[in-house]
Amino acid sequence: MKILVCDPLGKSGMDVLRKDKEVQVDERPGLKPDELKKIVSQYDGLVIRSGSQISADIIEHAKKLRVIGRAGVGVDNVDLEAATQRGIIVMNTPGGNTISTAEHTFSMLMALARNIPQACQSVSRGEWKRQQFLGSELSRKVLGVIGFGRIGREVGKRAAAFGMRVLAYDPFLTAQVVQEFPVEFSDLNKLLKNADFITVHTPLVPETKYILNAKAFELCKKGVRVINCARGGIVEEKALIEAIQSGKVGGAALDVFEKEPPAADHPLLKLPQVICTPHLGAATHEAQDSVAVDVAYQVLDALHDRAIKNAVNLPSMDSESLKVLKPWLTLAEKMGRAYTQLFGGSVKKITVTYGGELTNHSLAPLTIALLKGLLAPICGETVNYVNAQSLAKERGITVNENRTNQAEDFTNYIQLTVDQNDETVEMMGSVFGNKHCRIVRINDFNVDVEPFGTHIFIKNEDQPGVVGKVGTILGKHHINIAELSLGRVSKGKKVYAMTIIETDNDVPEAVVREIKKFPPILDVKIVKL
Repeated sequence: MKILVCDPLGKSGMDVLRKDKEVQVDERPGLKPDELKKIVSQYDGLVIRSGSQISADIIEHAKKLRVIGRAGVGVDNVDLEAATQRGIIVMNTPGGNTISTAEHTFSMLMALARNIPQACQSVSRGEWKRQQFLGSELSRKVLGVIGFGRIGREVGKRAAAFGMRVLAYDPFLTAQVVQEFPVEFSDLNKLLKNADFITVHTPLVPETKYILNAKAFELCKKGVRVINCARGGIVEEKALIEAIQSGKVGGAALDVFEKEPPAADHPLLKLPQVICTPHLGAATHEAQDSVAVDVAYQVLDALHDRAIKNAVNLPSMDSESLKVLKPWLTLAEKMGRAYTQLFGGSVKKITVTYGGELTNHSLAPLTIALLKGLLAPICGETVNYVNAQSLAKERGITVNENRTNQAEDFTNYIQLTVDQNDETVEMMGSVFGNKHCRIVRINDFNVDVEPFGTHIFIKNEDQPGVVGKVGTILGKHHINIAELSLGRVSKGKKVYAMTIIETDNDVPEAVVREIKKFPPILDVKIVKL
């Protein structure tokens, strides 16, 4: 078998690959797309980093290719749909940078607290201004950790060791899950009001974009300091600049920016209260070695049919099952994504019920797909078909799987029932003609939603003029309506409606706020599927 290493890989990873005597390893970093296209048909496996773009055109020429391994988290440089169509496994290495990013975060926290970069520059200029650089002790200070996944937990442990009080906010965890850690479970408002330092450790998804914005800073203590070693865009840069200039925020430590690299004249770079590094969270010898070794073993295991680890496209199944279940895999993942964006919350238990002839097949891949979709808005690129179940367990989510031959209103269906906080949420989906995915029920509302693209979910008291008013607002902002579904349900003397509008373009937050102002409307959510 032959493996092509398309980007520079650490020596430790190359050593693992070359020790396998059944594999020929070619190292050709820096290949242009046309050059790669000419030779890719020779290879069974590709190893890449972020430098190589594996497009559908290249995959079309990859006649022997079985696996693509990415040394790192992101796989946005691989056409996943084209790879899946060809049965090519795409895998990443999501855990390799956990410790390095946690340590970098804590380094930034300490540097921010003690003005270390500014003091260093001053001494380098021949100055000795001790009073100008008075710092703050971390002991007995409050650290707010937004996002309590693997990296957030490592940061929390280190902060507790320094005598800090740690408040952890993660809307997708229950208090019971974090009991084993030296932290206090908190809601976001409590964290913002009490924290002396705030660090963010979430993926950049619609739910977390600008989670630290002007409104959030208004709730904070005067002089709070902010650390972002996660993703640019979690902290709204314009709001941060204004908060620092007003004195509300005492300083910031940033490893990431909304646009990288930032422009030389970026206002944040001019503020003396801000310290910056060039996206160094994973930039340690150990982290680079770790992902190189991980991807090498993963690619070799896949080629030798030993194991598949951290696959980000389809779970393993035979070709006949895949033909039948492929649209159901898509539906299950989309239902999970829709649930999290609509309802969020601290999930305690998930029950997935499969009905009809669908139950004649192995359903484990569908449950995994649903979990992957449900966790994707929370965990971002770190969740995949291999680790979705373990991540759910890590977050204290119980998963039950049921089968029934009762057809209900549909010959085949998936029903998702979620216990969260003090309520139960239900969602049902089906596939028509073995190719058309539809979400057909949300709680008591019968709907007909094709789960692709951008949707506006509106719950309102059923009164004349609501759909017309919403349509007028969208038209005013040049947002075109692609499809519309309407469900109604009576509760006592009142009738409620759920209106779901698919749009051809994104819906800005300002438009959502304008829709919410219309009195009959009770809730508006934007869901991207």
